Amino acid sequence: MKNGDIRVHKRTGKVADLESKLPKKIEGTCGIAHTRWATHGGVTNANAHPHCSEDGKIALVHNGIIENARMLRNRLEKEGVKLRSETDSEALVHLIHRELSNGAKPLTAVRRTLKRCRGTWGLCVIFEDHDKIICARNGSPLVIGVGDGENWIASDTLPLQALTQHVILLDDGVLAEVSSEGVKTSRVDGTSSDSEVTTLDDDWGEAELGDYPHFKLKEIHEQPEALRQCLTGRLDLKDGNARLGGLGLSSKNLQKIPYVRFLGCGTALHAAQVGRIAIEQLARVPALAHVSSEFRHNDPVIHSDAIHFAVSQSGETADTLAAVKEIQLKGGDVRGVINVVGSTIARQCGRGCYIHSGPEQSVASTKAFSNMVAALSLFAIQIGRARTLSRAKGQRLVRSLQEVPQLVEEYLANPGPVKKVVKMVKDAKSVLFLGRGISAPVAREGALKLMEIAYIPCLAYPAGEMKHGPIALLEKGSPVVVIAPNDSLKDKTISSIHECRARGAKIILIHEAGDSIAEEADISIPVPSTDPMFTPMLTVLPLQLIAYHTALALGCDVDRPRNLAKSVTVE
Repeated sequence: MKNGDIRVHKRTGKVADLESKLPKKIEGTCGIAHTRWATHGGVTNANAHPHCSEDGKIALVHNGIIENARMLRNRLEKEGVKLRSETDSEALVHLIHRELSNGAKPLTAVRRTLKRCRGTWGLCVIFEDHDKIICARNGSPLVIGVGDGENWIASDTLPLQALTQHVILLDDGVLAEVSSEGVKTSRVDGTSSDSEVTTLDDDWGEAELGDYPHFKLKEIHEQPEALRQCLTGRLDLKDGNARLGGLGLSSKNLQKIPYVRFLGCGTALHAAQVGRIAIEQLARVPALAHVSSEFRHNDPVIHSDAIHFAVSQSGETADTLAAVKEIQLKGGDVRGVINVVGSTIARQCGRGCYIHSGPEQSVASTKAFSNMVAALSLFAIQIGRARTLSRAKGQRLVRSLQEVPQLVEEYLANPGPVKKVVKMVKDAKSVLFLGRGISAPVAREGALKLMEIAYIPCLAYPAGEMKHGPIALLEKGSPVVVIAPNDSLKDKTISSIHECRARGAKIILIHEAGDSIAEEADISIPVPSTDPMFTPMLTVLPLQLIAYHTALALGCDVDRPRNLAKSVTVE
């Protein structure tokens, strides 16, 4: 916006597609921008944000879902408003315009509009002749960056890190007037709201490509250092224990826990599934891992003495946040296992542990998976030592866990015949991933990565379940990726390999270096040996590289895959 004149530029496709159509110089003192993840209506220029009022004097961008949008749109059309999109968001700008036309000031117009809405929103609105932005939050993340004579609004803290270390983390139900002079906050219901400024951790890390061609490859290779950051100061070699002080759980607390529950989506869920197995094996306490999006809709029974963990890289995953609130409503206790400091889930939980993997720019997560597994392994040792795990075994585990970052570094320096795997899978109709025990979630993570960035249909199954369905898909040349560390289930996994080979499948085997199981493979990729409990942090590495190089071979965008968002802030 320049001199009170609102100018709008929008286009489908990538940000670069829009940049190519913009004027060489854009002047102004106030502006809003948005990248859309489609919920209502197709991917079209008309549905892209910002949406404007009919007279062009108001522009709006919106994250979230307006649940009563159909009713609001119908009412607006009956009143003669010509809607130009299929989105739920457009209704908001016309309602705000109605209020403004009736004499309301901008803040009041937004407040009255939101009172008529059901759903979630991270909202920014600009008005002609008003050099400020009105923003509001309910269920979708919104952060204000505080500068000197300038302020910014973003959906999370990462893009603000290059601009300021000082932020206001908006709570649900809060509105803010943001201008170059300052920030004023209040609640949708009209009551006052504090605008406390938080200082971000300046050790977050660099979000620059450096010498790497893609953030995906950079983040894969950052895993050794990320793991060191996660483990530093949390290992007690003398006592064979782990320290996660942020959880606020004493040994006495840990002894009384009847069960542990994990909540997560996508990669976070797979890390949670690894953590579940580790906890049951080391602490002999029941553990469960739930899909966040299903959890609260099944009317779960909550035990007040149980511990629940919300696992999320961004800390903004809408489904996981909703599950957290459901547990808390029912009297349960939830801790966060989060990467982004100050995120909504971290603040909602109040207690938890940060995984310290640093910024992830690539949409499909890599290093966060490894660090989530590392953090949950620490907790498994901690609860194990409080219950049944001996000091001697704890010491062995702690020493092994301490060595994992170096082992990851060693593998990445010599990743094996990944390019051969690419040739086998890039033109496949589908790829089957198999693993047993603690490797079954790793198989799911490998399948997810290949689907996310290379768009190849994949199935992931516990190897023993392969006989119940997936085996019907196998034919001559079908690629099957098998994760088979040298653990107690290796012989069972070999049997599944034989069943696949008998049907003409080609076996891509991820195994520990020096293991004779390599003979069972058409392509074998060895990883360094470690304690069976920690193999996921090593066996996942070739799967990440296979996905990356396959996507490159197919000409896919490895950092910004189609239809995906880094933080899924809608249910």
